[in-house]
Amino acid sequence: MRVFPTGARLEKGAGGLERLVLAGPGGEAHVYTHGAHVTHFQQAGGRPVLMMSSKAQFEAGTPGKPIRGGVPICFPWFGPRAGDAKAPVHGVARLLTWDVESVTREDQGRLRATFTLTSNDYTRDAFPQDFALSYTVTVGASLELALTARNTGAAPLPCEVALHSYFAVSDVRQIAIRGLERATYLDKTDKLARKVGGDGPMAIAGETDRVYVGTRATVTLHDPGWRRRIVVGKSGSNTTVVWNPWIEKARAIPDLGDDDWKAMVCIEAANAADDALTLAPGAAQTIVATISVEPE
Repeated sequence: MRVFPTGARLEKGAGGLERLVLAGPGGEAHVYTHGAHVTHFQQAGGRPVLMMSSKAQFEAGTPGKPIRGGVPICFPWFGPRAGDAKAPVHGVARLLTWDVESVTREDQGRLRATFTLTSNDYTRDAFPQDFALSYTVTVGASLELALTARNTGAAPLPCEVALHSYFAVSDVRQIAIRGLERATYLDKTDKLARKVGGDGPMAIAGETDRVYVGTRATVTLHDPGWRRRIVVGKSGSNTTVVWNPWIEKARAIPDLGDDDWKAMVCIEAANAADDALTLAPGAAQTIVATISVEPE
């Protein structure tokens, strides 16, 4: 039997799937080994920071089903795969069971868990190149997510990556998003038209699917209804994605509740579109997202 530091334990979660609970000082997170999927983060005494779909599916396998909500990992492509309509949306990493490599207690009592996934027969059928992924989840009063992709093959590895974070909000129609002013984005609701954001904070007033390119800025989500702001800092990421399906799209997504769109917005640290990566043999790239919550 594996022995973990105090505050960390493996247990059965939704659908009987294995999840790791990490209760650090000031915060707690849940991470399913299926997809290395963070489904919960909450500061002590606060509201949940991540939104989970009311119809989320928990089914492992090779492949299993993606979990809707929390922080799915997108790799080695983001969205539909170009030229292959049958390929799984957002890649293969979120469909497979990852290994728990280690759980340690770090400075100030924070808990750090590392998960790993390597290419296998299933991934090679969908994406015939070898890779190794390492994902570190560090839990305290803030949540730090660090995903490293390494090319373990002999040829260059083209890839996209995203930490597809769903944030819980009181009412998406009342929030404001700061940090993307005047940034260039691809509007996926308008045939990928290239546009430039306004001078003021971003509001969500309809279906929104924007891929902001060439930006490393910290993004702040202001939620007056819950009197808090969620701060999303990042490194190793040149893309920020903002997504809300709104009314009709939410109704068309089988594993998303009809009204879930009101309670969520995705703000994602990524390297996609213009910022897609090409890793040389043996090379690695790490993307880090740091999520913290402050009172308004």
